[in-house]
Amino acid sequence: MTSLQSVRGMNDILPSDSPLWQYLEGQVKAVLSQYGYREIRMPIVEPTELFARGVGEHTDIVEKEMYTFNDRNGDSLTLRPEGTAGCVRAALEHGLLYNQIQRLWYQGPMFRYERPQKGRYRQFFQIGVETFGMAGADIDAELILLTHRLFTRLGVLGSLTLHINTLGSSEARARYRKALVDYLEGVKDQLDDDSLRRLYVNPLRILDSKSASTQKLLNAAPVFDDYIDDESRLHFADLRARLDANGIAYQVNPRLVRGLDYYTKTVFEWMTDALGAQGTVCGGGRYDGLVPMLGGKETPASGFAMGIERILLLLQAVDAVPANIEKTVDLFLVVAGDQADAVAQVLAEQIRTEMPAVRLQMNCGGGSFKSQMKKADKSGAAVALILGDDEALEKRVQVKDLHGNIAQQSSSWHELAEVLGQLGL
Repeated sequence: MTSLQSVRGMNDILPSDSPLWQYLEGQVKAVLSQYGYREIRMPIVEPTELFARGVGEHTDIVEKEMYTFNDRNGDSLTLRPEGTAGCVRAALEHGLLYNQIQRLWYQGPMFRYERPQKGRYRQFFQIGVETFGMAGADIDAELILLTHRLFTRLGVLGSLTLHINTLGSSEARARYRKALVDYLEGVKDQLDDDSLRRLYVNPLRILDSKSASTQKLLNAAPVFDDYIDDESRLHFADLRARLDANGIAYQVNPRLVRGLDYYTKTVFEWMTDALGAQGTVCGGGRYDGLVPMLGGKETPASGFAMGIERILLLLQAVDAVPANIEKTVDLFLVVAGDQADAVAQVLAEQIRTEMPAVRLQMNCGGGSFKSQMKKADKSGAAVALILGDDEALEKRVQVKDLHGNIAQQSSSWHELAEVLGQLGL
């Protein structure tokens, strides 16, 4: 019988890896809490129509990458390829938007069928932030300041560059789209295959084409900035003034776009050259047109998403992983003898009650004293508690500093918390 393996591009997160994930998630939650954002949790399966409308029928995601299937009732369902559409659906369904302001965040797995490579998987994890009911540049600036604070806290800011742009109003985009298509039709025979496919359904995405020849053609294309409306210019100027006031470095990147019409005004990305081709670790912007597209009233909205795997890769690439991050145990309880075994768990539970912040692992499954001490060393614990039969009868325990800095000592059970506290636990 052949051994079973995970689906290609869908990876196990092993116990040796999970501490770094927990560290990153903890840092993100801490920063989001500072800004007053609240968590929302959505299903990983949604009606396929939600993504066709909310992501765009003519995007690569919908056309090529979604995991879609019919359930037993014949309804078409899809594993979520991104989080924004589901968050808007949930907010509409539960009445969170009308005449309200919301600052929401979520995390979890997303699914896309694409070629797995470093930093790009078929099941990948994202942290997303969505805000509703705020139309000004102040909330756009807040999202950028929040991500700046997070990347500073993680120690990776020096390897990132912030790119910003404005997409203007939907009317301005429509005017520019027409001018761009008119120009590209004149050089149609020189476009790469992806750009040809996008020419009439998603032409703005051609601006960020990876083809060098197409980029060369775009040097003579109409410039987006010439079509931006006055209100969007003022919004963008306000955003830049707020970033400048906070000392946030950025680059204005006129080629930074989003392909769908519900994106408006602000767009931003944090990029790095430390990960090769996978250069964007966080992308966001304003999408005022999405809520009405999904059946709601006109609602200003702005947000961002970041890929957890890419940020983890960045932490490792720039040596920003904290020391001892894999440490999960502070104390290891060695149990030597039948009398000791009878009361060891009583002692362990007493310690956990009196010192709830201390992580204690008790030896289970027997084993010689020597093998248990090897387990204690391997656990990463700073201190081993040694409970033999004599100690069990006297309600005492031996306290051994596994780093060898302090001499072994004996402690009564009722004094143990004080003794361990003196050792820094």
